[in-house]
Amino acid sequence: MRYRNIPLLIAAAWGLSGCDNSVPRQSMVLEGKTMGTVWRVTLADVDATRKAALQQAIQQQLDADDQTLSTWKPDSVLSRFNRYQGTAPQPVSADMADIVTEALRIGAKTAGAMDITVGPLVNLWGFGPTRAPAHIPTDAEIAAARAQTGLQHLHVIQAAEGQWLQKDLPGLYVDLSTMGEGYATDHLARLMEREGINNYLVSVGGAVLSRGQNAQGQRWRVAIQKPTDSENAVQARVDLQGHGISTSGSYRNYYELDGKRLSHIIDPATGRPIEHKLVSATVIATTALEADGWDTGLMVLGTEKAKTLALQQHLAVYLISKEGDKFVSWMSPQFSAFLIDDKEK
Repeated sequence: MRYRNIPLLIAAAWGLSGCDNSVPRQSMVLEGKTMGTVWRVTLADVDATRKAALQQAIQQQLDADDQTLSTWKPDSVLSRFNRYQGTAPQPVSADMADIVTEALRIGAKTAGAMDITVGPLVNLWGFGPTRAPAHIPTDAEIAAARAQTGLQHLHVIQAAEGQWLQKDLPGLYVDLSTMGEGYATDHLARLMEREGINNYLVSVGGAVLSRGQNAQGQRWRVAIQKPTDSENAVQARVDLQGHGISTSGSYRNYYELDGKRLSHIIDPATGRPIEHKLVSATVIATTALEADGWDTGLMVLGTEKAKTLALQQHLAVYLISKEGDKFVSWMSPQFSAFLIDDKEK
């Protein structure tokens, strides 16, 4: 599986005034690679002798997630489902059923803007496991790929004896990369809990989730990067308060073809990469999976539609649009509760 190859969030911990830092505490940082991006786990109050075992457990968990969701691995669970050219229900794990159920829910809320069946279009434009095309796809090629998409063709069946995915369009190709980072981040959080670790900040690519406090006894905070690939500057800072956060941006994963800069984010309605002024969407939610699903849908919709939907759904959203040479930000009332005043020490 290959996602955004450069994280759009900077996981860090800034001080909160009034905190007592007199008692030194241990901090541990673990990191590695997965799903075409990077993962990072920061822990507080964990014995240093556990580092090697935790590193191995984390990598094993993420490798298992990749083996489930990857469209790059031909033997993954998802790849096998995509190759299946029938309509009979196919057995899957509870986790796989959950991620698809959440994707279908958010897809419906965004009127199809967040569409995990957009895989044929992702591949057509060269952002999947296939190579980039030698030319801009023709209208006929786009129409043919769009004919193989549609959330209405994908179903989740849940019963006491198990879970199944079913497609009523044999050629349907599911791409879960829009939610994979959030899915894996939530798994890391559950792994920490199973290990008896209560103070952690975990991230996979552009998805982050935290619990407890950092090594200074302060709440975890995250910085949202300025939406440009020419610098690594901070646009805003937030106090996660134990929530998940995810950012989707159109400015880091792209290529140029026939003189045009093409974003990896595909609009299911047009079958083409987005071209509007919205360049970054950040969402804070209870889970990283939910945040990761919403941020992509909002990016597809564009600034004004994203604002309207964020207000309707009471989402904690931070949008950055490019107006000429300037970046213009907007946040929902729910997001403002997490924002840190730049003047705060």
